[in-house]
Amino acid sequence: MKKTLLLIAMFCLASSLIFAQEKKMLTPNDAAYMNRSLYPVGKSVKWLPDTDKYLFTDNENPNNLMIQDVNAEKAEVLITLDQVNSYLNQAGLDSIKRLPNLTWIDATKAYYYSFDQKNNCVDLNLLDIDANNIKKVTSIPSNAENHTVTLPSLKVAYTIENNLYFADGEKHVQVTDNPENVVAGQSVHRNEFAINGGIFWSPDGNKLAYYNMDESMVTDYPLVDITERVATAKPIKYPMAGMKSHEVKLHVYDVASGNDLMIKTGEPAEQYLTSITWNPDNERVYIGVLNRGQNHLQFNEYNALNGEYLQTIFEDKDEQYVEPVGPAHFLPNSTNEFLWIAQRDGFYHIWKHNVNNKKAKQITKGEFVITAFNGFDAKGENIYYTSTEVSPLERHYYKHNLKNGKKVKITKEHGTHNVLPSASGKYFLDNYSSTDVARNVDIADAKGNFVKRLHEAVDPLKDYNIGTIELGELKAEDGQTLYTRMIKPYNFDENKKYPVIIYVYGGPHAQMITDNWTADAGIYLHYLSQEGFIVFTLDNRGSADRGEAFEQVIHRQCGQAEMRDQKVGIDYLKSLPYVDAERIGTDGWSYGGFMSTNMKIHYPEDVKVSTAGGPVMDWKYYEIMYGERYMDTPEENPEGYELTSLENKTDKLEGKLMIIHCTTDPVVVWQHSLVFVENCIHNGKQLDYFVYPGHDHNVYGPDRAHLVTKITEYFKANL
Repeated sequence: MKKTLLLIAMFCLASSLIFAQEKKMLTPNDAAYMNRSLYPVGKSVKWLPDTDKYLFTDNENPNNLMIQDVNAEKAEVLITLDQVNSYLNQAGLDSIKRLPNLTWIDATKAYYYSFDQKNNCVDLNLLDIDANNIKKVTSIPSNAENHTVTLPSLKVAYTIENNLYFADGEKHVQVTDNPENVVAGQSVHRNEFAINGGIFWSPDGNKLAYYNMDESMVTDYPLVDITERVATAKPIKYPMAGMKSHEVKLHVYDVASGNDLMIKTGEPAEQYLTSITWNPDNERVYIGVLNRGQNHLQFNEYNALNGEYLQTIFEDKDEQYVEPVGPAHFLPNSTNEFLWIAQRDGFYHIWKHNVNNKKAKQITKGEFVITAFNGFDAKGENIYYTSTEVSPLERHYYKHNLKNGKKVKITKEHGTHNVLPSASGKYFLDNYSSTDVARNVDIADAKGNFVKRLHEAVDPLKDYNIGTIELGELKAEDGQTLYTRMIKPYNFDENKKYPVIIYVYGGPHAQMITDNWTADAGIYLHYLSQEGFIVFTLDNRGSADRGEAFEQVIHRQCGQAEMRDQKVGIDYLKSLPYVDAERIGTDGWSYGGFMSTNMKIHYPEDVKVSTAGGPVMDWKYYEIMYGERYMDTPEENPEGYELTSLENKTDKLEGKLMIIHCTTDPVVVWQHSLVFVENCIHNGKQLDYFVYPGHDHNVYGPDRAHLVTKITEYFKANL
């Protein structure tokens, strides 16, 4: 009896150990971003302005906002939710259920937005720690968008439909009264040229510069809303390559006088206005005026009091294209000197300019890219920036002295860093991840030495059947390094042969492989790997942050150099003993859909199955700003458009291809794939086709799990 009980106990123990060691399997919902627990838990930490104290929310009690000096052993409570609600009740305002997202103006004051359900509006409130109160600054209509606050006055500019307004306390002023198809205060040029808004307050908050975009001459492009009993047209303004573009002007509105003037940027009307920058004197404004051909940039100075052109500070020209990446940055306490990021020597670097003598001095040099300008120290003696100097896969943070050129690398650990300096510049918050760090938040000193760790996230995938990730390098035809990432199935057996899915993007402004958590692979690719596929990615020439020669090789012939680089990856895969060379597929979306289809058509002997979502099929259907930068116009480059078109190559299609498109895609319009399908029919070619009604340029929300399943099952059935 004892022996039997012992055997039962041992069996139960063994079973419990086996059960404890079982790992979870990813689901389509997981791969569709629907499971937040699969992403590293971060920690929101920020510096309190003008101090070396940092703020964070207590994990054990999220209703407490904590404050701690760098050198203090313990944190203190700065304010609680109960206190906030007490202040709100005193002001006659509604209570809230959690601490608001505070934007700190100084060490004692912060503002935040809240929704007033009773009055159907958005309130801007000011919290004053010293005064122990909260005051409502203004209320903005609930349908207002593009809220832009100026400090310290807390005036708010905003848009409703196509017009611009601003609020100064309870006073609301309508700045524009535009007719239909003229839009004020919003992003223009389809958010190209680093444009992410259309409202620009002067430093003193007394003037309001804004974009005014006339789209009346742009063709209406039909999108259809099928949710109505009878489907209705919802057209958008979509200027296609080589066709008529919109016309943009910059206006300046004087808040006190109500005077509105237009900056005289001159002709032709079809030009791009970007990099809007105020001079600290509040009387001059700067505009990067880029010609439609995008190969000549003039950085012009204008009088903000009368709109007159004053002078051109510099000009940048390039045989391929010039692409501005942000505004100018005036040095603290200077109205003459500013910094500018430009790709003048083959890589994006920081240059110092003087508006008086127009002299330019290169500040950073080398075969690496400045990926972000992060500001100045308090005295303006040092600048901060992020670059790829260590490796194109990494992002590190530097402090650089403007006078002697001495630089200090603040971040030490390999990976991708996001850093914030304290007001004194003595300390830095370093929020980073890497291929072996899910998420850490550290504090470093001015020499980059580690001071303390504030947060260390647990790898959320540790309990899942996740395959190994391997990074590698191959060589392009011109000798440049191509970085690769391979994810092997969790139960990988080197004696077996596996099918491969090449996940591709390949276009500008994107880098698929970085020294980040999971090497930037994402849950979707891990799900594909879990389902039995090797998942391979290669960042070809044309992708981001590798310098001019690497990126501009695609000019006037999108897809060609990229395909040749992807073929290098295919040949490498076919050389591996554990790869089934007869079962290689491709998958991509947008530019990646263009690339996936390209590879299927041009390499039928290598690519057995492809899926392509939202694919560009002919660049003549794409919008002007992006399309003409890389392809010029169809009239200027007919050979290039013919070479890169996929709709005229359907006669070469062999094997299995599934095209997926969203019916209301405003980026790669539905016409791309419909024309491709039409040509397949004319050429007697079969393909699979699937649409997602009502979705835009990709499928998000609960429907994305359907997309993940659709693609996965397609590869399982055909690859």
